[in-house]
Amino acid sequence: MTLYGVGLGPGEADLVTVRGKRVLETVDVVYSPGRLSRTVATEHVLESRIGDLDFPMTRDPQELRDAWRDAAAEVAPRASDGDAAFVTLGDPNVYSTFGHLRRTLDAFHPDVDVEVVPGVSAVTAFATALGVEIDAGAGLALREAAQGKSPTGPDRMVLFKVTDAPATHDGLVDAGYDVTYGRRLFMEQGDERVTSDPTEIAERDYYTLAYAERADLQKDRPTAFEDARDGADSPNGVVGGD
Repeated sequence: MTLYGVGLGPGEADLVTVRGKRVLETVDVVYSPGRLSRTVATEHVLESRIGDLDFPMTRDPQELRDAWRDAAAEVAPRASDGDAAFVTLGDPNVYSTFGHLRRTLDAFHPDVDVEVVPGVSAVTAFATALGVEIDAGAGLALREAAQGKSPTGPDRMVLFKVTDAPATHDGLVDAGYDVTYGRRLFMEQGDERVTSDPTEIAERDYYTLAYAERADLQKDRPTAFEDARDGADSPNGVVGGD
């Protein structure tokens, strides 16, 4: 008997993987940590099969630990007697609430088997929405930018939880980055936006990401481009001609 951590993807119901959908349709109960993930899950399972877990909106470490212990105590018997799922937006292993539950189960209910079903990460959804290509060999760092933080260092970064875009923007621009923001990308709930103007998304929203790239970053030319350029200088202007 197993608890499945199921990644729902960024928020559109048809971006749930085939495996994730199959798990949701077959488990005995589906637990959701919030309203948005519940909305996606109900596109695939009856709402009567979704279990409620209470997570307080707090930064108090002890309250959070108590909430996760209570959640684990609720989930463990269901995952021991049958199969259960815990759904989360994005991927369960990338900036996800599922990690808290898994660690709590490991500590207090080690007999529960846990299996992760990957989902479309916000990172890849964000890159697709922006038309950003992370070239082979290029480095990309993931950082958190809550409360106006402006992490710097790597040439390319995807920033999660950009809750104060103007403050984050000022720090990144001062450090030499070009920045583009995305809010609620591939989500059916709320206003989807892509912008390089932080004032357009100044209001706080947990589901805001940013892509930051150093303005002076030197990029290698693709091999195909080099070949085409060289061919244009050949007598016939043809690459690989006989």
